[in-house]
Amino acid sequence: MELGVYSFGDLLPDPRTGELLTPAQRMHELLEEIELADQVGLDVFGLGEHHRAGYVVSNPAVVLAAAATRTRDIKLTSAVTVLSSDDPVRIYQQFAELDLISDGRAEIIAGRGSFVESFPLFGFDLTRYGPLFEERLELLLEIRDHEHVTWQGEHRAPLTGQGVYPRPARPLPIWVAVGGSPESVVRAAKFGVPLAIAIIGGQPVQFAPFADLYRRSLIEFGHAEQPISINSHGFIADSGDAARAAYWPYYEQAMGIIGAERGFPAPSEGSFRAGGAPAGATIMGSPEEVAAKIILQHQIFGNRRSLLQLGLGTMPHDQVMRAIELFGTKVAPIVRAAVAKAEDERDAATR
Repeated sequence: MELGVYSFGDLLPDPRTGELLTPAQRMHELLEEIELADQVGLDVFGLGEHHRAGYVVSNPAVVLAAAATRTRDIKLTSAVTVLSSDDPVRIYQQFAELDLISDGRAEIIAGRGSFVESFPLFGFDLTRYGPLFEERLELLLEIRDHEHVTWQGEHRAPLTGQGVYPRPARPLPIWVAVGGSPESVVRAAKFGVPLAIAIIGGQPVQFAPFADLYRRSLIEFGHAEQPISINSHGFIADSGDAARAAYWPYYEQAMGIIGAERGFPAPSEGSFRAGGAPAGATIMGSPEEVAAKIILQHQIFGNRRSLLQLGLGTMPHDQVMRAIELFGTKVAPIVRAAVAKAEDERDAATR
């Protein structure tokens, strides 16, 4: 079971004090967070791509390359790369370079992303999201699998045998992230790539049919079994009450902004606490509470990876650092032991 953290590099005013970090301050804090995640033994750190005020990362590969020089073991991935509005050749080249810098730790999680600013910014038609994504994913995988590529599509100039360089030492892992659309799940299965399911609302058990659909579809398309990651909002503190008290102002701010843009009701403290309950989607609380929810997710999905977006908004750096420390030193041992035990029991039952 791989455990990790992802961040969007939020850059919002502190809802309690009004303080706003400079982009340079936020970037340096982000690099320290990645470095600590590696030191405490977490497996993965992901960075999201955004093109709007309120976020400091527009090109995850650049920041991850800086982090690669300060880390040793942790996998470094986008979370996500907005594939529909970018060029697969450039994406591959950027992450191939990251892979070389990091000695084989780079990954790509491709998806739609949280917002749509990249489409008009780079001159793409948002209504063509689906065809653009599928075509670009096909090309990205072709580039991963072949040094010289012959390919033709509708939305990009063809490749007629050109080489794409540099090449990493091994094929780049490429995942597809989905938010609950059956069509997106089937698309990931069609291409035979690992699946990341983002669960940021409702109850995780409601998403179990998507994991089942993915596994059935992999078989139907003739692909081998692939791993599933569950990506969730969350926060960890020394006690459950401390985690909820620290997290709420930033959760309210960030989700309120998103809700206002999309016509959703503003978050209430009641809905926040419901999300953090044992059956809810938000993984927050003490190390023991967080471990229990990750273990429950594994029982539901059989996932091989769990990623937490530790904090929303620009939470205080010391609190995020403490959450990462607790994740690696307290939560991870509990989860790994429980998952290993469950797998041993399952293997024994099938002998």
